[in-house]
Amino acid sequence: MTSPLPPTTHDTVQALARQFAETAIARDAQGGTPKAERDALRASGLLTLSIPRALGGQGADWATVLDTVRTFAQADSSIAHVYGFHHLLLATVQLFARPAQWQPWLEQTARKHWFWGNALNPLDDRTTVRRFDGWVEFSGKKSFCSGALDSEMLVASGLDETSRKLLIAAIPTARAGITLNGDWNCFGQRQTDSGSALFEKVRVEEGELLLDPGPLSTPFSALRPLLAQLVFVHLFLGLAEGALAQARHYTLHEARVWHRSSAAQASKDPYTLRHYGEFHVALEGVRLLARHAAQQFDLAWQRGAALTAAERGQVAVAVATAKVASTRAGLDVAARLFETTGARATHGALRLDRFWRNLRVQTLHDPVDYKLQELGDWALNGEAPAPSFYS
Repeated sequence: MTSPLPPTTHDTVQALARQFAETAIARDAQGGTPKAERDALRASGLLTLSIPRALGGQGADWATVLDTVRTFAQADSSIAHVYGFHHLLLATVQLFARPAQWQPWLEQTARKHWFWGNALNPLDDRTTVRRFDGWVEFSGKKSFCSGALDSEMLVASGLDETSRKLLIAAIPTARAGITLNGDWNCFGQRQTDSGSALFEKVRVEEGELLLDPGPLSTPFSALRPLLAQLVFVHLFLGLAEGALAQARHYTLHEARVWHRSSAAQASKDPYTLRHYGEFHVALEGVRLLARHAAQQFDLAWQRGAALTAAERGQVAVAVATAKVASTRAGLDVAARLFETTGARATHGALRLDRFWRNLRVQTLHDPVDYKLQELGDWALNGEAPAPSFYS
């Protein structure tokens, strides 16, 4: 079960969500780095939510952390994205590195209100790692570096120039040789700063490499991609809920009944009611699937190194199921909401299309078709999804 947030923390989450919602439309048009909003997250203490209490954090379980991602996504999915990735990257160092490495990082994050950014893109092989005595050197370019701008720490990846093995490191964002480019310009998720990074002979110490146990090397370390998928599940669910809330307000207060309708007002039109009924069924299903998957993940996280491949596989199935459902339902609600609002709801100032645009950009992170193939293999042949950075 999700552990309820303390009242003060719950109030903080709700207050920030309302604050983000007030400027979400303008910032969607503007793009760029949401500096004020990121600083508000720093000041709120929520960047410590997943950090163990012994290290200065709040010690929340993952279901609770993910629920805050969902709340922020209802208001602003770009903020929810970089906030969710921050906690994902904190989990990454815990899963891939030794406690002697990650404990000081988490302690400093809690004490100094660090924001973590992403430069880990295993499908982008343009960054090469050259080995020296006691240290390595990262050189090359990396794409889709969500949240890297205005971060204090980066999780970055590259390929060993000799073995072509994937190497991952945790390094300060301000280190010499790192350039973060403000070149993110997609039609959705416009304030995630998911542009490119350039590494020019960046020195990385041996103690900054995440080698023990390393990426996806054990069932427990292979939980990392499942947490990433859960961040997206809750992002998509929150986006759909936000879209539905906006559509409902417009339908109740602004929409006009169609001239051939037998209803006296738009909110009583039978076709409009059918749409809202279908939206409710779809999103209620996603909520249950998301809750189940998050609870399964928490149980697996608590198992630690004792987690078996079979147990990990069960979590992977639950997460993939929720991912497919949240993708389908989210895109459907975000697109069909206009059938309940009418032509005037397409006015540019409302930017109600932002929910679909944000969902469409982020749901392409990895193709649903391959998720369904994995689930089909499970349903037919009993084969759980094999660990990868996307399953």
